[in-house]
Amino acid sequence: VQLQASGGGLVQAGGSLSVSCTASGRTFSDYALGWFRQAPGKEREFVAAISWSGGSTYYADSVKGRSTISRDDAKNTVYLQMNSLKPEDTAVYYCAADERGLGYVPKRPDYWGQGTLVTVSS
Repeated sequence: VQLQASGGGLVQAGGSLSVSCTASGRTFSDYALGWFRQAPGKEREFVAAISWSGGSTYYADSVKGRSTISRDDAKNTVYLQMNSLKPEDTAVYYCAADERGLGYVPKRPDYWGQGTLVTVSS
């Protein structure tokens, strides 16, 4: 599966932004999906994941309560809605996919998309 992320940009602290990731090449509903981010000078970290059906989600503590992951299988797209953004949310955001299920996404997902940059100004 090929993943293409988009929607990054510049936003002020306290604002909201949604990033999206569109998949192609395989049956979208076969994959659990997720988002990771990598801030300058830091390692890539898990942000959020969603199950095959969309019925289960999982979030990193750093974004829990401020972010929502969702999927639209008709559009082969996964979204990450981020609210109450902080400067420390500044990072390149990557989408990921794994056929094995939700539990594998935060660890080592099989497929990665290219990133989209989110910059939060103070």
